[in-house]
Amino acid sequence: MVLELLFSFAFFYPVAMSFFWVVGGLYYYLRRERNAPPRDQPPPLAESPMVSILVPCHNESANIGETIASLLAQRYPHFEIIAVNDGSDDDTGPKLDALAEQHPQVRAIHLDRNLGKANALRMGALAARSEYLVCIDGDALLDPHACHWMAWHLCSGPRVGAVTGNPRIRNRSTLLGKLQVGEFSSIIGMIKRAQRSYGRLFTISGVVSAFRKTALHQVGYWSDDMVTEDIDISWRLQMNHWDIRYEPNALAWILMPETLRGLWKQRLRWAQGGVEVLLRHGLKLFTWRRRRMWGVMAEYLLSLLWATVMLAIIVLWLAGMVFPLPPALRVDGLVPGWHGLVLALICLLQFAVALLIDRRYEAKIGRYYYWMIWYPAAYWLLSLATTLTAVPKTLLKRRGQLAVWTSPDRGYR
Repeated sequence: MVLELLFSFAFFYPVAMSFFWVVGGLYYYLRRERNAPPRDQPPPLAESPMVSILVPCHNESANIGETIASLLAQRYPHFEIIAVNDGSDDDTGPKLDALAEQHPQVRAIHLDRNLGKANALRMGALAARSEYLVCIDGDALLDPHACHWMAWHLCSGPRVGAVTGNPRIRNRSTLLGKLQVGEFSSIIGMIKRAQRSYGRLFTISGVVSAFRKTALHQVGYWSDDMVTEDIDISWRLQMNHWDIRYEPNALAWILMPETLRGLWKQRLRWAQGGVEVLLRHGLKLFTWRRRRMWGVMAEYLLSLLWATVMLAIIVLWLAGMVFPLPPALRVDGLVPGWHGLVLALICLLQFAVALLIDRRYEAKIGRYYYWMIWYPAAYWLLSLATTLTAVPKTLLKRRGQLAVWTSPDRGYR
């Protein structure tokens, strides 16, 4: 009986989540995307308030020129660019100074040591002249109309505290790169659509987002001791009743890991960030005024429970290979059989729906559907491993330790 319950939950949880994401994503598409104007014709603004674009960077010499060039090409009438050099030990600083001399819209701020992305964002926000802040990583390329789309949301209502954009993979030369193209469409994009439809977002995309400075000031800006400052600021804004919007037309082309080691380090950091946020803010959500965050917390708690159940199944299987177990606890094998086939078909259906929606943003994205047949097992196994590793790592982390920059694997280009 116990084993049946474990296997049932291990199987039905991914099925239920795929259904949840597909239904929510389709609802969002039909309500908000299907009849939206084209990406290059964003809704007009009664007035175009100034936007401050913040670019926190650490050792971005190879990419910062491209990033600033994409920002200077924004089709928005009134903006400034604030690049924060956070203790780089390459020639990022001199390159930023040269760009600032060449372009009056660019300002460079230099910090003498590596204090982390959250601190760099805070310094940029305090130096910004605008109430509206667009934040982008130092290795990303912003679509020319992205600022307009995000500013439109911030101008649409006084309680809109943040807008998350739509990251797109630009390095696609390996199998890992191709798999992540589908992942960002069918997993990350669909999750944001579904969560926006049902209530609250688990996190903005830290690589491309926009904020109202008043909202940031109220919650104390970004936390410099959280490994994922984007998850933390998302929870704190929504706990204080600020709305976070998702804008799929706000595209940013990003570099992602294309090695197993780089992917593992990135996803472990994401998993650790989720655990940190839950430990710090979870108990604060048990009030009626914050009930709209309950769904986000429940979804995350279920993912942790699923990882624990999968670990229990694996342990029982290994134990059964060493010594005899009672029939109720014996696991004969980990090959999922027909359950795995059903799960794979449901995941492929989810991928198909997501890629059809995303043709609006990439006309030829359907060519990556072929590669997604490998992804269901890879995604859930990676999620399982990173979650199980992140929990003890977070519990053992020294509280208050600064989350400083580490140079990531940016793949092959």
